[in-house]
Amino acid sequence: MAILSKLKNTIVLLLKATLYFLLAGTFFLIFGLKFEWILHMSRTTAVLLVTFTAMETLLISVYGGYLIGRLKSKPIIMSMSLATIITDLITHFMLCIMNVNDNLNDHFIYEAPHLLLLVMLIQGALIVFFAYFGNYLYFTINSPEKCCVITSSLESLNNIVPKILKYKKQYKIFEMIHYSSKDVFDIINDHDTIFLYDIPSKEKILLNEYCYERNKNVYYNFEMNDVVMLGAKTVLIDDKPLVSAVVRDLTLEQKVIKRTMDILMSAIGLLVASPIMLVCAILIKLEDGGHVFFRQARATKGGKLFKVYKFRTMKEEGSINKSVTSDDDRITKVGKYLRKFRIDELPQLINILKGEMSVVGPRPEMIENVDKYTEDLPEFSYRLRVKGGLTGYAQIAGKYNTSPKDKLVLDLMYIEKYSLWLDFKLILQTVTVLLKASDSTEAFGNNEFKYHFTRED
Repeated sequence: MAILSKLKNTIVLLLKATLYFLLAGTFFLIFGLKFEWILHMSRTTAVLLVTFTAMETLLISVYGGYLIGRLKSKPIIMSMSLATIITDLITHFMLCIMNVNDNLNDHFIYEAPHLLLLVMLIQGALIVFFAYFGNYLYFTINSPEKCCVITSSLESLNNIVPKILKYKKQYKIFEMIHYSSKDVFDIINDHDTIFLYDIPSKEKILLNEYCYERNKNVYYNFEMNDVVMLGAKTVLIDDKPLVSAVVRDLTLEQKVIKRTMDILMSAIGLLVASPIMLVCAILIKLEDGGHVFFRQARATKGGKLFKVYKFRTMKEEGSINKSVTSDDDRITKVGKYLRKFRIDELPQLINILKGEMSVVGPRPEMIENVDKYTEDLPEFSYRLRVKGGLTGYAQIAGKYNTSPKDKLVLDLMYIEKYSLWLDFKLILQTVTVLLKASDSTEAFGNNEFKYHFTRED
């Protein structure tokens, strides 16, 4: 196993290459049953092959791809399936275009959709097998990292430990201690991986350098300085190496392109979603006869206030400005499903079309929450440097009950790393929110201390 462990990167590469080859082979072999010409190398076959390869590579970079050893099997299956389904649809459409010629069709025909369905089913089975087999093989030859968690309080400990324990095959916690423990350096020496969470800056720097000196893997939570450094570059002024963190803002060209995308996407979205929105409006009205829409003041760029539109998901007499909690009895029966699949957010396409919001950006918070969060985290106001959005890092990576500080970090990561390509990726990744709806909409619950330090001074 020790030898195999050293070859883990090679094994992962071979598994990845094999899976990609089989996915492409399935498409061409199945469609070759009807269109024999695609099994022979020609210019048109080359175009299809390049299309499939380019789209699969592009979409894998968007959704994450075959990350065995880093992700659980289900997220791998979801990301690979999304990438492959979209790739199949585009390549099949190209195939139909290629069939418009003197020998086959004199006009465009969407041919053999049953073969496309068969391709997707076989590819789905391959993805499931390679995801589970790949992770099984990876974790058979690689033991979980021997970890310790160093933090500043029981509250912080109970914030991070449950997250780590979701990845038991990657990490195994042996010790949980306070950063001021007299044994802290000895414990670091006994472990492979160190989690530093909510530790004062001075002590975190000291412990981080100690870990680096002894070749320990280190994970630590973001602070504002870390977020600022995301957009930083290294520069040389004469012979002096410096870090350059330049204040970022969208260029005029980026603003024009972003606004154009907002108008087009919101207009198309309203057109496509109009039947769904009509059904939702009818169901809301039938349940209790109340208003269909719910309007609430939110803050966007520069602190400017606007009224956000949502489908009403709570009883009108209970729809006060208060965050939703577990088993909240204010939520209606229809509202429960609208919230689960984020359908209640669709009317915000109107806000985007009006220019009050953008498709991608930090989620505009309730005014009451902005005041409360800013009091605890003054940096929370930094989110108002850009226009509020329908989707973003915090909506895709986070949950409804993700802590305000973590939401802030995710939003500032977007601001610091902004690009049109990032907007495009986040828009495509938004569909994954619907596929993980059960946990992405978790409400705020009670915080009880379940985990305690393994050593007390």
